[in-house]
Amino acid sequence: MKVLFAVSSWAGHWFPMVPLAWALQSAGHEVRVLCAPSQEPAASAAGLTPVPALHGMDMVFLSRLRYQWDAQAGNWPYPWLPLHPVTGEEMRSLDEFDFGRYVTEHTADTFGALVRSFDAAAAFTKAWRPDLVVHDPLSTEGQLAAAIAKVPAVVHLWGLTGTHEPPESNVSLVPEYPPGTFAKWKVRDLNRDRVTHVIDPCPAELAPPIGDARRLPVRYVAYNGPGESPTWLLDPPARPRVCLVWGTSTTAMSGPRSFALPRIVEAVADLDAEIVMTATAEDLARIGPLPDSVRVLERFPLNLLLPTCSAVVHHGGAGCLMTALAAGVPQVAVTYAIEQELNGVRVAAAGAGAQLRGDLADVDGIRAAVTEVLGKPGYAEAADRLAGGVAARPSPAELAEQLVEMAGG
Repeated sequence: MKVLFAVSSWAGHWFPMVPLAWALQSAGHEVRVLCAPSQEPAASAAGLTPVPALHGMDMVFLSRLRYQWDAQAGNWPYPWLPLHPVTGEEMRSLDEFDFGRYVTEHTADTFGALVRSFDAAAAFTKAWRPDLVVHDPLSTEGQLAAAIAKVPAVVHLWGLTGTHEPPESNVSLVPEYPPGTFAKWKVRDLNRDRVTHVIDPCPAELAPPIGDARRLPVRYVAYNGPGESPTWLLDPPARPRVCLVWGTSTTAMSGPRSFALPRIVEAVADLDAEIVMTATAEDLARIGPLPDSVRVLERFPLNLLLPTCSAVVHHGGAGCLMTALAAGVPQVAVTYAIEQELNGVRVAAAGAGAQLRGDLADVDGIRAAVTEVLGKPGYAEAADRLAGGVAARPSPAELAEQLVEMAGG
C-alpha cells in the first residue's frame, strides 16, 4: 500500500506523525512525505522519504499577520504591540503596517503560491497514486490529494487542540478558503466540514473536539528530533529534577518581550532542585551568564530527558506538553499564543499542572507555581493518571493495521 503524509511547514506540527509513518514503513508499506523544501532535512533525519514539492506558507509570518489583525480589531491582549509582520521588528504604532494595503498588493502573489502548492500536490498524487493520505490539520494539500485520488483522508492532530474548537476559543486549525477555490482540480470546497477521520493522540480525558468525524485513538509516542543520550541520565537524580524548555517560535511570533526564559531561570535557580535547561544557542546567548545551579543541554530531545524529571516549565507548545503528558510529568505552562494558552488551561483543569499568562507571570508567580507543582502530590498523581491514559491507547503499529483495513487492504 502507498501512504502519503502531507505536512505543513512547521516541524512541530508533523513530528507526532513520525511514529505512525515508521509503523507503516516497518509493515512493508511505501511512505512519502509531501512537504515544503524547508521540511526536507527534518523528514530525511527522521528516516522518511520527503517529496519537497510544496510552497508552504511561512508559519511565523502568518502568525504575525494574524496578530496584526487582532491588534487592529482590538483583540491583542498584551501591553506591547505585535511585531511588524514582514520585518519582524517591534512597532511603535499600528500605523506602521497598513493591513488593507498589504492584502490588496499581495493577494495575487499569496494566492499564486497557494495555487502552485496545490498544483504540486495534484501532480504528485496523480503520478504516485496513494491509497491513503494522512495530513496535519493545516495541510490543505493533504485534503486535496485525497480528494483527487478518491482515497481516505485522515487528519493527525498534534496535541490538545481539535479540528472543531468552539468559536469563543478563537482557535481554528483547519484553513478555510472561498467557495470554488478548488474547482480547477475538480474538487468541491475543502474545509473542516470535510474532515471525516481524525487521529487523536491525547488521553481520553483530554479528548479534543473533532465535530462529527470518526476518532481514531493512538498512543502518543514522542519524537522530538534526533539526539544522543548522555550516560548521567541513567543515574537517579539526588534532588527533584526540573526541566526548563522554551519554544523557538514564541519570540519570533510574539516579540522579544515574550521571551520569558530569563524570568523562569531566575524563579527556579535557588530552589532545592536540579535544574536542567534545553535551549537553542541563540536563546542561550540572549539569556547571558547562567547560575551555576542550571545545567544546559543544547537542542536536546525532550523524550530522553522528561522521564527523569519531577516537573517541566515550558511555553505551552504541543510538543513539550504532549511529551510531558506521555512521561507523566507535572507541568507549568507560561503561555503567550492562543493555542498554547488553551493547551495549558486544559492540562491545569485536569490537575496535572499550572498555566500562567506570560505577560502577567513575574518571577515570584513562576516560583510559586513551580514550588506548588513540586510540593503537592496531587499534581504528580494527576500527571501519572494522564500518562496511563496515553499508554492505554493503541500503538502506532495497531493504528497502522486499522488504516490499512480502512484503505481497502
